[in-house]
Amino acid sequence: MDKHAEPEHQTLIINHLEMHVLLAGTGHPLLLLHGFPDSAKLWRNLIPHLVDAGFQVIAPDQRGFGETTAPPKTSDYTIERIASDAIALLDALGIDRAALMAHDWGATIGWRLAAEHPDRFTGYVALSVGHPKAMMNAGLRQQLKSWYFALFLLRGFAEIVLSLFNFRLLSWLTHHEPEVANWRQDLSRPGRLTAGLNWYRANIIPMAKSEFPPARVPVLGIIGGRDLALTVKQMQDSQAYVMSAFQYEVLPDASHWMPVHSAAEISKVAIGFLK
Repeated sequence: MDKHAEPEHQTLIINHLEMHVLLAGTGHPLLLLHGFPDSAKLWRNLIPHLVDAGFQVIAPDQRGFGETTAPPKTSDYTIERIASDAIALLDALGIDRAALMAHDWGATIGWRLAAEHPDRFTGYVALSVGHPKAMMNAGLRQQLKSWYFALFLLRGFAEIVLSLFNFRLLSWLTHHEPEVANWRQDLSRPGRLTAGLNWYRANIIPMAKSEFPPARVPVLGIIGGRDLALTVKQMQDSQAYVMSAFQYEVLPDASHWMPVHSAAEISKVAIGFLK
């Protein structure tokens, strides 16, 4: 792929949402799912590597993010509803089976898809976030890294605090100033910050109480050695929740937003696995 070529933008009706989707390349389909507080822009540096490797990339703005519809209710953002968007998107594009790569909250959705739809996915690359049960049982260090969950669950208060001084706290929390301009543009629109936070509010407590099923497709976990929110242990321990082949890689110098800053390193590890 020409490094300067732009992916095709489409808007599709998926589960009664207007879903904005980036499409690029030809070959084996590869679905990319972003997390909070991102959009499909997260994948901009990785897409050329994947297209050059022979993949047809499908990168949606997930519900509530980017240019996709943001439903108003917290209940609109359950893992089950979000996962059903991914399956409906593949159906709308006429794709029976695809590879899967996902990051942050998108990775949690990816773990659910890998568990409940093994007939639709040939393999799964989980970026940063391990299996939810492994993350919840990863010990005190992981719990301390997840302190911000408590803030995000405080409806109204979290919106005020995060948006103060032009989203300055969000910049401080993430240590990722280069991406803040994209987040500010997206989240400053009416209702959009609440929509993103509703991913936490609809799922954190129910997920802690439920038995999250194991993955039933081959899984490759990739985590950055400098991830501010997640430990290597929660990725390593995910092996116990994979019924197929599992391997993991640590990129020592990668941060949580490695799709932006470590695209070449991810592609070297992931492309061989996915093929």
